Amino acid sequence: MDKHPDSGSLAPATAHSISELVTVQPGAIVSRTLTQTPVGTLTLFAFAANQALSEHSAPFDAFVQVLAGRAEITIDAKTIGAEAGSLIVMPANIPHAVRAATDMKMLLTMFRPQTPA
Repeated sequence: MDKHPDSGSLAPATAHSISELVTVQPGAIVSRTLTQTPVGTLTLFAFAANQALSEHSAPFDAFVQVLAGRAEITIDAKTIGAEAGSLIVMPANIPHAVRAATDMKMLLTMFRPQTPA
């Protein structure tokens, strides 16, 4: 089956192993954009323990799914502990930051606001 134009670097109709798509590197944050469309993006991250994305905001809602390890996610100055299996909503235009409490993998899904037709 040929690659679908919205599937990014992933072959469609295939079970992909997340553990093989991105690996933790010592002292680093590794990311891989799985797909990027006008509607949104899906990005897989691997954080080494104590690595962090500094506080920032985005003009659209973002959803973090922790896949492995533990994270501390700060949203509007409130820190939330999250471990594998957790889903966190980061609202648009609200400052947020992510820090890996342990080696950690997460899937970030962002949806861009759509303009009415």
